[in-house]
Amino acid sequence: MSVNTDEILTAAIQLPESDRLAIVSRLLETMGDEEHLPSIDDDDFVEEMRLRSDDSSGAVPWSQLRNED
Repeated sequence: MSVNTDEILTAAIQLPESDRLAIVSRLLETMGDEEHLPSIDDDDFVEEMRLRSDDSSGAVPWSQLRNED
């Protein structure tokens, strides 16, 4: 059985917040260059993720965010 991205996202959204944050953290770890990755314990980062998940129209690619200082 093949699972697509939308199915994974739908299932993940139904998880408790702590599990969703754990998934975000684990996915970010796969992005490489860890010195540019935000800490999942950073309250500002968590709030930004909440805002972005509510409004995907202003989404910025990870490659662009990773290069911002």
